Amino acid sequence: MKRGSVIGNIAKDLGLDLGRLSARKARIDTEDNSVKYCKLHRISIRVQDINDNSPQFKEESLKIEIHESAVKGAGFLLDEAHDGDIGENAVQGYSLQQNDHFKLNVKTKMGGRKYGELVLDKELDREEKEEIMLLLTAFDGGSPQRSGTVVIHVTVLDANDNVPVFSQALYKASLPENSPLDTLVITVSATDADEGLYDEGVNGEVTYEFNRLSDKSQKLFSLNEKSGEISVTGNIDYEEGSKYEVFVEAKDGYGLSSEAKVIIDITDVNDNAPMIHLKSLNNPIPENVSPGTEVGIINVQDRDSETNRQVRCSIQQNVPFKLVPSIKNYYSLVTTGQLDRELESDYNITITATDEGSPPLSSSKTVQLSVADINDNPPVFEEQSYSAYVTENNKPGSTLCSVTARDPDWRQNGTVIYSLLPGEVNGAPVSSYLSVNGDTGVIHAVRSFDYEQFRSFKVHVTARDNGSPPLSSNVTVSVFVSDVNDNSPQILYPAPEGNSFMTELVPKAANGGSLVSKVIAVDADSGQNAWLSYHIVKSTDPGLFTIGLHSGEIRTQRDISESDSMKQNLIVSVKDNGQPSLSATCSMYLLISDNLAEVPELKDISYDEKNSKLTSYLIIALVSVSTFFLTFIIIILGVRFCRRRKPRLLFDGAVAIPSAYLPPNYADVDGTGTLRSTYNYDAYLTTGSRTSDFKFVSSYNDNTLPADQTMRKSPSDFADAFGDGDASPED
Repeated sequence: MKRGSVIGNIAKDLGLDLGRLSARKARIDTEDNSVKYCKLHRISIRVQDINDNSPQFKEESLKIEIHESAVKGAGFLLDEAHDGDIGENAVQGYSLQQNDHFKLNVKTKMGGRKYGELVLDKELDREEKEEIMLLLTAFDGGSPQRSGTVVIHVTVLDANDNVPVFSQALYKASLPENSPLDTLVITVSATDADEGLYDEGVNGEVTYEFNRLSDKSQKLFSLNEKSGEISVTGNIDYEEGSKYEVFVEAKDGYGLSSEAKVIIDITDVNDNAPMIHLKSLNNPIPENVSPGTEVGIINVQDRDSETNRQVRCSIQQNVPFKLVPSIKNYYSLVTTGQLDRELESDYNITITATDEGSPPLSSSKTVQLSVADINDNPPVFEEQSYSAYVTENNKPGSTLCSVTARDPDWRQNGTVIYSLLPGEVNGAPVSSYLSVNGDTGVIHAVRSFDYEQFRSFKVHVTARDNGSPPLSSNVTVSVFVSDVNDNSPQILYPAPEGNSFMTELVPKAANGGSLVSKVIAVDADSGQNAWLSYHIVKSTDPGLFTIGLHSGEIRTQRDISESDSMKQNLIVSVKDNGQPSLSATCSMYLLISDNLAEVPELKDISYDEKNSKLTSYLIIALVSVSTFFLTFIIIILGVRFCRRRKPRLLFDGAVAIPSAYLPPNYADVDGTGTLRSTYNYDAYLTTGSRTSDFKFVSSYNDNTLPADQTMRKSPSDFADAFGDGDASPED
């Protein structure tokens, strides 16, 4: 048949269309890896013979020696002609050239092979003719018929009435494969009854030779023509041939011969290890394949026979795969469990095949399988939550912190992209506060933060992979803004109102340590940045008043004397504890008087006047000390005597603080510059002067008497003192 001829239609026989046959990778596999005659699936092929070979004889001429005493009907075997074809195209018969002494008898051997026998039809006479030339033709049954010829050279010998006789017509021998060279296979033996009857001595001498020996047998065996021993001369391989038939001819000295058949059976030796062939392999394997999925086909072959070719196939135990027997000598490699590329991405599977020989032989083959990634893992953040700390007044674009998420998947399935979840912070989009680098997870500040506006907020960051579909996870990032000392203290009381000033009234009877007023200040910062301290930086009488370092309470340091100036001016500085420290100053005006009627016009009260008067008083006092020391002692004793006679007035006055001075957002926290909750104040406001405000206060402290015990003045007294008698008091 020509190349490309159609042998059969596999798709039709299997009921599959061509597309499915191709998708399932149908293909031809030859078990012995020999010449491939076809292009598709596991089939058995029978090659149909054509008559393309002619019959051929082994030799160009056949030499036969026949004694003249041979009787009519004596037969002489002729060499068999060989034809490479089979069946009808093989040798079907022989024909002999017409002659006077011989005719041809065609016989059939076991297996249907035909051979010729030369039959004596008319006695020979050596004296008449010593040599006869005959032409033997072998022909096949093909169409057209082919033939081959050989010349038969017959030599007529003197009378020899007996032919060699083999001890047995059929010899059988068993020979193990791989037998070494010169191994004796078998010895054939023939005897001749004519031995010793003739003077020549050659009629009874028997020699042996192969008759009709195939080319393959000729390479494997040799025959000793004298002894009849058949020996090994080549490599005996059971897999190349398990049985050989040879024909041995025994001849005497004058050409009489006989033939015996020798059958040599080759016994198998387990000399071939199994061979493992990988016929198909799906590689790589997706990690989400279900257990029992076929990923490859394995074929196992052993060239030995019987039990030597029975093969067991196994696989190592530490892999999620197994071998499932399929058709003869074929196995399917299937998964036994769920694969996970993140745990094991590559497998080296060792398949071992062992035969049943004694001793058994085995071979192994390693199959490398890779697991393809599926996006089955979301990104996982390294921490459950993140905290970022930033100092207020930061620069926009500064780095706050970094978030990191890991994804064990491969390539794009494991590529992590970061983003902020939409949301709001103080009513504004979160994107106006922070940004995150999509590749690195670094979080940046978009704006400058103000601790006084908000101190902390939370955002949510998403880590998403690049798989299809993508997987993601979220994490909370808490941002804490730390304070910077960027706010100066704010003095709530006293508060300057244009060019006007506020004056506190201090009774003349105030003792040392009495509370006369309080500076109230706050700081918008926090912590030590809002820890305020109060200092008197300048005063009319430096030794008269003191201020609480952290409370801001102004108290007398000593009892007020008659020589003290009525008008006292204090300049108070309020400092925070930040680095560097920020401060604010205010002026406090105090009027030492028990009666508003004693108060002069305040329009001209200024710090300069008070300062000059104080200086004058100090000069006079210093001069008077040396001159009127005794008089001064007497005056002091007189004053003290007078005070013992009248009830001692304990004054611990405090500032009346209008509620309008206290902002609603400041808490009464001790030590932060606000008033302590233990002090309660009543405020009385007069509007007797257009330029000055006076406040008379009473403290409900345990150490302070009620106001009516310190100053018993009617509202009209205050009005007279400030010149506006028609003004009504305001509470």
